Amino acid sequence: MISEQHAEVEATVRAVLRDVLALSEDRVAAFDANTPLFGALPELDSMAVAGLLTELEDRLGIVIDDDDIDGETLESFGTLTRFSVAKVEAV
Repeated sequence: MISEQHAEVEATVRAVLRDVLALSEDRVAAFDANTPLFGALPELDSMAVAGLLTELEDRLGIVIDDDDIDGETLESFGTLTRFSVAKVEAV
């Protein structure tokens, strides 16, 4: 069972992906934990990563240090959501 906080963070991650990458609501709504992100979404290039992370910081009230991010963080929707939930829980 997903906690209410997890569900809220997941909804925020979806909104940030939609807004920063200019993806359609339907496309982002179809993402599941295994949906690949970096390398699979042409919209998510290295320039977009910075904007995505900054927007997550602003909307979730977290701080993401450069050394927090590795290849796995943006590998899939699930890994990005789990990372974001962990950062929120650590605040």
